[in-house]
Amino acid sequence: MATAKPTLTDSLSFCLAQLAAATGEGLGGEKDPATNETPLGCALLALRTRHIKAAGGIERFRARGGLRPLLALLRRAAAAGPAPSQAGPGSAPSSVASAASSPPPASGPAPSAVSSSTPSPPVRLRKTLDLALSILADCCTEGACRAEVRRLGGILPLVTILQCMKTDSIQNRTARALGNLAMEPESCGDIHCAGAVPLLVESLTACQDSLCLQNVVRALRNLADSPQHRLALAQQGAVRPLAELLATAPDAALTSALVRALLELSRGCSRACAEQLSLGGGLGPLVSLASHPKRLVREATILTLANLCAQGLIRPALGNAGGVEVLVRELRQRRGPNGASPASQQPLVRAVCLLCREAINRARLRDAGGLDLLIGLLRDPRASAWHPRIVAALVGFLYDTGALGRLQALGLVPLLAGQLCGEAGEEEEEGREAASWDFPEERTPERAQGGSFRSLRSWLISEGYAAGPDDISPDWSPEQCPLEPTEPASPAPSPTSLRAPRTQRTPGRSPATAIEEPWGREGPALLLLSRFSQAPDPSGALVTGPALCGLLTYVTGAPGPPSPRALRILSRLTCNPACLEAFVRSYGAALLRAWLVLGVAPDDWPAPRARPALHSRHRELGERLLQNLTVQAESPFGVGALTHLLLSGSPEDRVACALTLPFICRKPSLWRRLLLEQGGLRLLLAALTRPAPHPLFLFFAADSLSCLQGLVSPTLSPALPPAVPMDLDPPSPCLYEPLLGPAPVPAPDLHFLLDSGLQLPAQRAASATASPFFRALLSGSFAEAQMDLVPLRGLSPGAAWPVLHHLHGCRGCGATLGPVPPPGQPLLGSEAEEALEAAGRFLLPGLEEELEEAVGRIHLGPQGGPESVGEVFRLGRPRLAAHCARWTLGPEKCPRKRALALVGLVEAAGEESGPLTEALLAVVMGIELGARVPA
Repeated sequence: MATAKPTLTDSLSFCLAQLAAATGEGLGGEKDPATNETPLGCALLALRTRHIKAAGGIERFRARGGLRPLLALLRRAAAAGPAPSQAGPGSAPSSVASAASSPPPASGPAPSAVSSSTPSPPVRLRKTLDLALSILADCCTEGACRAEVRRLGGILPLVTILQCMKTDSIQNRTARALGNLAMEPESCGDIHCAGAVPLLVESLTACQDSLCLQNVVRALRNLADSPQHRLALAQQGAVRPLAELLATAPDAALTSALVRALLELSRGCSRACAEQLSLGGGLGPLVSLASHPKRLVREATILTLANLCAQGLIRPALGNAGGVEVLVRELRQRRGPNGASPASQQPLVRAVCLLCREAINRARLRDAGGLDLLIGLLRDPRASAWHPRIVAALVGFLYDTGALGRLQALGLVPLLAGQLCGEAGEEEEEGREAASWDFPEERTPERAQGGSFRSLRSWLISEGYAAGPDDISPDWSPEQCPLEPTEPASPAPSPTSLRAPRTQRTPGRSPATAIEEPWGREGPALLLLSRFSQAPDPSGALVTGPALCGLLTYVTGAPGPPSPRALRILSRLTCNPACLEAFVRSYGAALLRAWLVLGVAPDDWPAPRARPALHSRHRELGERLLQNLTVQAESPFGVGALTHLLLSGSPEDRVACALTLPFICRKPSLWRRLLLEQGGLRLLLAALTRPAPHPLFLFFAADSLSCLQGLVSPTLSPALPPAVPMDLDPPSPCLYEPLLGPAPVPAPDLHFLLDSGLQLPAQRAASATASPFFRALLSGSFAEAQMDLVPLRGLSPGAAWPVLHHLHGCRGCGATLGPVPPPGQPLLGSEAEEALEAAGRFLLPGLEEELEEAVGRIHLGPQGGPESVGEVFRLGRPRLAAHCARWTLGPEKCPRKRALALVGLVEAAGEESGPLTEALLAVVMGIELGARVPA
């Protein structure tokens, strides 16, 4: 097969030489008879089809200096184009005219869309431009060439050609070259400054060729590389023709280009962009394209709809077009098991939250299942950065009773409480354009900060059109810092010291006369919680452990004065009779007392945690809230409710009622009947050794028993072991020591032999007199009565020491302190336990009592702590058990030590709860252990 004959155009040098020559000789030249083309035309064709498309061809063309003559050729071609008719705004400099367009010849690549009365550029000029622009557009796909073209000033000739040559093929290639150049930020700014945007917008309406339109749309998309440039494009009318094209059902390729361009132009959506897109009829097509089979088109469309939500003026129309359902459906899909990453959900979450600002969209969102979606986001720890925005969006449903019921059923209240005590991020600020469009006439700078809803409501009330907030439609949306509805007066208002500072304004007929509430990060959550608390029976949602913990965490942990709204919520709940049983069942009253009055939060138990000191205002608040509950408990309704709980409730409810009664009942007839006569106290004591129904149950129980003891015996001081150490008391004379010296007086007539071999001297008569056991042993018919060395089995020297002292009449000489170990060491297995056992075996009740007193002095005295109480109780001595109970419930004990001691008692008692119950019952009732206790 014959090889193709080489031609001159196969040489890059020849092509570059022809290109350079054309810049000096003009665009004409003689035709080659063989090819019917000029040498310049042949060179350009070869450059485009062979040299540029070869591997590394663009780099070689740039390195050989091909861009400079190519740009010079374009400048000459632009100057040789049709003469301008007039200069337009945003056009190229005045030296380059704005020419009317004319149809291309029949050999052109596409039919012309311009008027036939306008002169057409010469065919050779058009072909030269087509080839040169195609070469330049290909070169500009590489970054080095883009930088070189910008350095050589190649942008202005392209803009001039775009302005003068209205042929579709030239417009197409020029737009492609500009679009490639716009990929560089510096070139993008130069293209804007050269006035290319109005020309590209004009091409959108003039061109009919799809490929040309695609390149024009792509150029506009690349020119939207910054907020400033996007705003400039919108202000120069680039958005509306794009929307109009989208509405004309173009082909698939053009549709893809249009939605991608609209996505870029709508980022940080400006008012101009939203208005033009709406006027161009683009909302309907965008919503329709959200279900496009092509993923690229579908995702770009959905993100464009999400971007548009930043403008309040377009959100109602977007909702009417079906955008709410589209965005909710897409967000639900992305949150599914096979959904996208959280980062891809962020724009949709923001859009759905913004849609909550208009009443019409809130209704659509509620019907589309958006409430379930928002609650699911609040439950998701991965979405914690969006939680403040979501809570603020839910404030829009503040007056929608149906939505509030649904939100409560979905578990919003504990989630709001978690927001109060969590570390959620700050809510992102939105611009004025994102405000609700329900009242667009109020969008003035003076009222923007106050919020349209609050301004309108205050104005209606001040002008007499509405008697109060309740007269205003419940579907109107609160904005920014809304005032909550007028709240019913509380029977027990919060004390003056608890009121946070408020901004008082001069009364007058002005919308600004309303009192401003402090509005921080917790403001939306508190407003919703306040709305829930105004329900006739808010107990099921708000009087629960999580909700109360959230409110109390905020009240006690706020860096400054807490919002008065939080205090009013707590006051409203404690004053509502419908909440009384819930406060009892959930241990809410005990929690209020522990957290506010005693300063012990759940996180502080059992190990203390570093936290700010308890403020007096917290204690005052706690006492006031408990007083509110007392008013409810002692009312006829409260008496019936508490009696029903104690007698007919579940086992858990009965225990909770018995524990709570000492905190909220002050009438002796009531608490005596319920706790003493009807067995409430025994129920509570029996529950101590069972699994705890609340993390702070034992703390609550210790506090409750101490309060009840104060109610039973308000003036009785429990008989605790002496607080003075034994070594400071004057000791009694020792009667046994004279027998131990080298010359004992009197001389011992008996020795006791211990297992260790130690012999202890004794007087037979004194020993026989001290105990019936020793009387029978030493004076009876036993063999020991005739022995001078009597063995005492199972007795160590330390345990035998107090026994021998007691046998010889010592009382209070200090011998009983010897076998008692110091605090912190176990008593079980010690010599003290052995001595107590020996005192019981030898029938020495006086010694038992003295040993028990010694144990109490050492382990339950000033040196002893809560951990010693359990150790003493493990000895199993009734009198020591009573001492332990008195120490635990002593009025001077701090609440934490009291509770820790009760924990030790419960652990020591184990499954044998009887002794502990009897000891605590006797101490609470103020009677001696062993006396008759009410059943």
